[in-house]
Amino acid sequence: MGAAMRRIHVGNALSAFGLGFTVPYLYVYVAQVRGLGAVTAGLVLAVFAVAALIVLPFAGRAIVRQGPLPVLQTALVTAAVGALGLGLAGGAASVLAAAALLGAGQAVMQPALATMIVDCSSAETRSRAFATQFFLQNLGLGVGGLIGGHLVDTTRVSSFTLLFAIEAAMFLLLVVVMATVRMPHSPRIESAPKQTGKGSWRQLLGNRAMVQLCVLGFVLFFACYGQFESGLSAYGVEAAGISTSALGTALAANTGMIVVAQFLVLRFVERRRRSRVIAAVGLIWAVAWLAAGYAGLGHGSQEMATAAFVSTYALFGLGEAMLSPTVAPLVADLAPEGLAGQYNSAFALVKQLALAVGPAVGGPMGASLHAPYIVTFLLFSLGISVLAIRLGRRLTEAQDQPWLVRNRVVARGGSAAEPVSAEA
Repeated sequence: MGAAMRRIHVGNALSAFGLGFTVPYLYVYVAQVRGLGAVTAGLVLAVFAVAALIVLPFAGRAIVRQGPLPVLQTALVTAAVGALGLGLAGGAASVLAAAALLGAGQAVMQPALATMIVDCSSAETRSRAFATQFFLQNLGLGVGGLIGGHLVDTTRVSSFTLLFAIEAAMFLLLVVVMATVRMPHSPRIESAPKQTGKGSWRQLLGNRAMVQLCVLGFVLFFACYGQFESGLSAYGVEAAGISTSALGTALAANTGMIVVAQFLVLRFVERRRRSRVIAAVGLIWAVAWLAAGYAGLGHGSQEMATAAFVSTYALFGLGEAMLSPTVAPLVADLAPEGLAGQYNSAFALVKQLALAVGPAVGGPMGASLHAPYIVTFLLFSLGISVLAIRLGRRLTEAQDQPWLVRNRVVARGGSAAEPVSAEA
């Protein structure tokens, strides 16, 4: 890694560490510590999603025109103001306004950082760069949540104010770190100022492979990430009788699997068709839903049910580790020169939509419709495999098998960093 990429990865870890401090405790803080009730706490969580959906359509165009670094720094300052505002706000209106700022800033960070990774990596190193990003994000969230849990005290508002102040400080520290990044080349292109927002979106929607990837991405995030803290946890408690401590163990198993498996699966993933890797993830997640079904619908002992439920989260983590070096580099390879920011923002928008719809659909089902819930998301997981195979038919060989194409270039005596011709 070059110096710029190292700083970007430090930035990813810092931002995840800051978010891990507060996100697990946001509901308790608003509803109980500030005494604003469950309705306001629910609205705060909804505001995060709404703010992201509002700003992301504009974030891509800003990244293309201004470059990802200025956009990232603006997003970080916005998130810092929102985090500090949450720690100091006492009324419903001020809490919702601060949540909107934090949600908007947090949403824009994702495509900006992803675009910086694209600009600072080559086709050879991109999968490993995104795998490292995902690894550090999960590590930062886990460590931040662990430390934050030991600092909070529901009887003292000041303990939560300290948490949000630390989160704001992490974002501002990241502004300083990012100011030292020297991008290898400017992502700004000559034609960008002449291209309207509608034109860039029209071009993206005309890319059939990217549209198919967005549909696939929606199903991925809806059927997995959108269920972690909503439908699946509700199902575990209501149907499988999982205790809160066992639920915490399951979440830890998910993070632990990612941390342990990320670089073990990387070499395997790098040498396979990306579409086949995503299809394999669908099958792994189908097995995870079967394990969840056994936990809640089987007739084994409580210990067996708990073990099956924990394994569900671990299998999801294995799939996530396979996706991190696959999906994000594929988005970058589908983007025309100079439009990686637009494509990253579009994919982040799809992710936010899935994360907004997933809990709304899965939460009530997981809590009351146990068998239909398992069957529904089992079918969604199998649908991931079908959609991935269909996407593979539309990808070029360089997009689906970049490792094989690079080897052919080197075998012909060229450089893997050189553009690959159509014959390759």
